[in-house]
Amino acid sequence: MTTTVNTTRATTSTIGTLIGTGVVAAAAASAATMAVAAAGHAAGVSLDMSGEPIPVSGFGVLTAAFSLIGVAIAAVLSRVARRPRRAFVRTTVVLTVLSLVPDVIADAGAATKALLMLTHLVAAAIVIPAVARRLAA
Repeated sequence: MTTTVNTTRATTSTIGTLIGTGVVAAAAASAATMAVAAAGHAAGVSLDMSGEPIPVSGFGVLTAAFSLIGVAIAAVLSRVARRPRRAFVRTTVVLTVLSLVPDVIADAGAATKALLMLTHLVAAAIVIPAVARRLAA
């Protein structure tokens, strides 16, 4: 007697759940980064880079855009990676660290640079765990 084991993963519902979680996390991260930027600005931290002000809404828009790119990366990894969660976390941590580089070299004051870096870390702290929980270990 022969036994066949089906090793394919059901990804349809997983992808839908992953995307739904990612969209919610992106919205939460966007709101959080706008709140951090607004709080920093209210505390006297300049939001100017190269002499141009960064609108508080800009933090939310860019956070949403890059968070959704992260969700797309997660969706791809869920299909192609042997260990999707591990691959996603490693990839997004590296990308988060790389996202700090432009802030370090930006034409802005030290407090502004610190605030910009903080917003990146806040967004990552919200999105990465939320999305990673939806991926297979």
